[in-house]
Amino acid sequence: MSIFDQLERARAWNDEEAAILEQLGRVIKDVIEPNAARFDDSGEFPWPNVEALNALGLNAIFVPEAFGGAPMSYAFYLEVVKRISSACASTGIIYATNFHGMKPLIDFGDDEQRARLLPKIAEGGLASLAITEPAAGSDATGMETRFTPDGDAIRIDGSKTFISSGDVADRILLFGKWSEIDDGRASISALVVEGGTPGMSVVSKERKMGHRASSTVTLAFDGAVVPRTNLLGAPGEGLPILLASLNKSRPSIAAHAIGIAHAAFADATRYARERVQSGKRVIDFQGNQFTIADLASELAMVERWLDYVASLIDDGAPDFGLEASIAKMRASDLAMRMTTEAVQLFGGYGYTQEYRVERLMRDAKVTQIWEGTNQVHRQLIGRSFGKEA
Repeated sequence: MSIFDQLERARAWNDEEAAILEQLGRVIKDVIEPNAARFDDSGEFPWPNVEALNALGLNAIFVPEAFGGAPMSYAFYLEVVKRISSACASTGIIYATNFHGMKPLIDFGDDEQRARLLPKIAEGGLASLAITEPAAGSDATGMETRFTPDGDAIRIDGSKTFISSGDVADRILLFGKWSEIDDGRASISALVVEGGTPGMSVVSKERKMGHRASSTVTLAFDGAVVPRTNLLGAPGEGLPILLASLNKSRPSIAAHAIGIAHAAFADATRYARERVQSGKRVIDFQGNQFTIADLASELAMVERWLDYVASLIDDGAPDFGLEASIAKMRASDLAMRMTTEAVQLFGGYGYTQEYRVERLMRDAKVTQIWEGTNQVHRQLIGRSFGKEA
């Protein structure tokens, strides 16, 4: 039994969870893996993959039962993200973005909002999270999108960029600044925009290094109007919602990165066992054994840390922001290192599209960038030790 089998065994999924993971495994084998290279090559949105996941009802695992869901643990959600991402990183981030966009509505919305807006997601609708702007990336407080109250409605003016699934989303969690509050941080507010809202348009779609099948777009809001009942909390209560949402989406990105790393590790070790050079298997060279040992050890430790973070969240810990940053930072750095070493081990073949390690390396890079660059996470973690105990 490998170290990774031991880790999986320790998670002790119950019968229902094990059954879903078994069904997911079949979908991955029959649909997602065979489609991954084709959609990466074409850049088309992977609707067959999404539809196959929806047939399993996987959005329902993070939606409360009262609003059409069948909720399970956060740890189980992360396992689903990890397995999908290992087969197709684009499909993995599409699925995870549904959680990223709608968990704040679940946590901070009122019953009327959740009853009106969540059933569509539980049924398989797509969600999006819109924070980043052309001049406001890692420093989200610099956003300029403006929310102007108008009776029972809110007018939206501004733009958002690098928005995953923004062109296909049924629900978009949008952050902007309340026009009647002058303070830049205190004015940040959050509301849900429904797909097809007049005045919202797709300006452009990015052509990316990796995750090519996941659409990433720039959205413009030119006098778009939504009901005031779509506002989460009160005007100016958006920053705590934003930070809380990131704390739960960052471990999700860690799971995404671990899925990519697992795929690269599996491909690299399989190739090293099969490829013969100078009369020896590639894996029999001591230098390669050292590299594989380092990668396996770090992958096991990062996985275990993510299990720990998931347990904090499932147990209702009030503060896990730094733990989430560590998970995201180390998992994404590992994904980049893992895929780079896999390409190197494959030699010239790794640089071609004949083998998926080339795609995995391209997909890994952005995990170090989104949900806060790893430089920002290192600053957050390091700065925390400058405070008095």
